[in-house]
Amino acid sequence: MTSQDIRPTGIRLHKRSRILELTYPGGEVYALPCEYLRVYSPSAEVRGHGPGQETLQSGKLKVGITAIKPVGNYALQLVFDDGHDTGLYGWDYLHQLCTRQQEWWQNYLDRLERAGLDRDPDVQVIHFQP
Repeated sequence: MTSQDIRPTGIRLHKRSRILELTYPGGEVYALPCEYLRVYSPSAEVRGHGPGQETLQSGKLKVGITAIKPVGNYALQLVFDDGHDTGLYGWDYLHQLCTRQQEWWQNYLDRLERAGLDRDPDVQVIHFQP
């Protein structure tokens, strides 16, 4: 697959449904929820500076994107309404987010559950010791 194959030919933000729609040269269309893009931000704030330094994001259920900025010919900068704007989504990473969405989303949900955290910012989870 060439870099031209992984660069979207169409990018549409559906603000009401909080979905970023990406269309690729082969005609594939992917719908990525803003929450998914936010919790998998490639920023150091989320991914850390090395293995094991990741910060699990929670409470991002209602997050939206307020702006999409092209960065050269290689990436997008997504500006989220929670103030996060430091991740640069390169074409390869965006394509991985599309093609591995189901796997990565389930992994995120499993990590949230293990950590006792919630997607909804209005929900506080309390665990009682027996």
